[in-house]
Amino acid sequence: MVAHRSDNHVLGPRQRAEAWNALTTEMFDVLVIGGGIVGCGAALDAATRGLRVGLVEARDLASGTSSRSSKMFHGGLRYLEQLEFGLVREALHERELSMSRLAPHLVKPLEFLFPLTKRYWERPYVSAGIFLYDRMGGAKSVPAQKQLTRAGALRLAPALKRRSLIGGIRYFDTVVDDARHTMTVARTAANYGAIVRSSTQVVGFLKEADRVAGVRVQDCETGEIGQVRAHAVVNCAGVWTDELQELSGQRGRFRVRASKGVHIVVPRDRIISESAIILRTEKSVLFVIPWGRHWIIGTTDTDWHLDLAHPAATHADIEYILAHVNKVLVTPLRPEDITGVYAGLRPLLAGESDSTSKLSREHAVAEVAPGLIAIAGGKYTTYRVMAADAIEAAVQYVPVRVAPSITEQVPLLGADGYHALVNQADHLGAQYGVHPYRVRHLLDRYGSLIGDVLALAENDATLLEPITEAPDYLKVEIVYAVAAEGALHLEDILARRTRIAIEYSHRGVDCAEEVASLVAPVLGWNEEERRREVELFDARVKAEIDSQQQPDDASADALRAAAPESREYLLEPVTAVVEARR
Repeated sequence: MVAHRSDNHVLGPRQRAEAWNALTTEMFDVLVIGGGIVGCGAALDAATRGLRVGLVEARDLASGTSSRSSKMFHGGLRYLEQLEFGLVREALHERELSMSRLAPHLVKPLEFLFPLTKRYWERPYVSAGIFLYDRMGGAKSVPAQKQLTRAGALRLAPALKRRSLIGGIRYFDTVVDDARHTMTVARTAANYGAIVRSSTQVVGFLKEADRVAGVRVQDCETGEIGQVRAHAVVNCAGVWTDELQELSGQRGRFRVRASKGVHIVVPRDRIISESAIILRTEKSVLFVIPWGRHWIIGTTDTDWHLDLAHPAATHADIEYILAHVNKVLVTPLRPEDITGVYAGLRPLLAGESDSTSKLSREHAVAEVAPGLIAIAGGKYTTYRVMAADAIEAAVQYVPVRVAPSITEQVPLLGADGYHALVNQADHLGAQYGVHPYRVRHLLDRYGSLIGDVLALAENDATLLEPITEAPDYLKVEIVYAVAAEGALHLEDILARRTRIAIEYSHRGVDCAEEVASLVAPVLGWNEEERRREVELFDARVKAEIDSQQQPDDASADALRAAAPESREYLLEPVTAVVEARR
């Protein structure tokens, strides 16, 4: 295997063309299907073991579950009540590892308030749980829990009604931009030699006797078909796991059940609080998470049996969240306060319970057929452990001795040097002509790759100007998204590389023209293609907004699914199965 070059981590148009050639001509030790956090983690795990690795994703990196979470890299405090001690201990270890070593630029400590509402028994009960949480690893590099009186809790969160609590407990967890974190894991895998390619859909499996020997893939941008040969194939498709198993013609060892979680986003000034808030509901918990100049509030937890690619939030989902958070707020939130809404699907292992909120977050790995491994379940925080387990199961088919997993010692791109650069923010601002607060914003998105980002503006200072209708972001960030981060469409840029689609009330529509004009030269769009991208994005946003006015899942799904796909040659899973059987 050729030693990695310094620009291996760049996922741009040239690298995309090279990746297709590599995928369709080389023999891989491991091919990973799925560009969510587990798939990207598996590619990184395999690449750092010295294996030749390919990763293909039908849509965009993190386009499914991995961009639609509660934005927390957390230990799972509520799982203690379910006696899932092993899962909590493992998650807390992973949380500490990412916050302190692997991704300090992306995973940040976050102060939480747990309001107490019941006298006598609740404080000792919850305190004991959080004490256990802290002792299991939750307070290694953040403060341990602190008991608060009612007055102390209200000083921390003045937005809460006085009668809504009798006291509180402060503890710490973490916050992360899940989509950027997943994309960074993918780029780190590429840095160590993995071939990473999005918009590349698996449409069939290659067989040698009873063994899976690779896959047939289709380029979702051009329609070109190719074959990828590999000693082992790992299905990391999340909620699409069952569809991939059906496509392979094999009966899976487990099934995946999709649970829909909806979040709303509101401006920061609508809730006056210095900390995040965790609220109990009759079904689960509700998080109120600070997110830059916004709050993210969620989540719901309901079965979903419709379109897996575009789960739709309904009016009922939004009303549920508003009703529960408004029970404790002095100034209630109104529907018009909402700047963004998003819905995601959790891939839960089916069969443990009738209630999705009680399904286990443990993961499972199975050999579906010789040469084909599947992994499902788990939670975002434990992605690295899941990835290592999946690759450990796959290496039995690799005809060379394989080293053990070392990802615990491999910082993600941007981590090395991050803390020093934070201390040099004023100097960097003067050097590049960017305000220090902008520098800190960039450091928390790119870490020590900030120089690569700002270098794109060396010959065009206008790229250091903010996007007109989304001034939290610089134009150079938009260009970098397509030049180095693998974005291919406006949706990729506005919904995942940036969070414009949920952070602004226009959902990205008002800046779509400007963003399209910035990236057209890099992606080679002509005027007709540029205009089509804007129209497709506008249609996506309209479909989402319309679906959020519907009373139930079926009607919301019908409206959301009607919006056209930006990836012209993307096949629905059912269509892919039919095509493969021909």
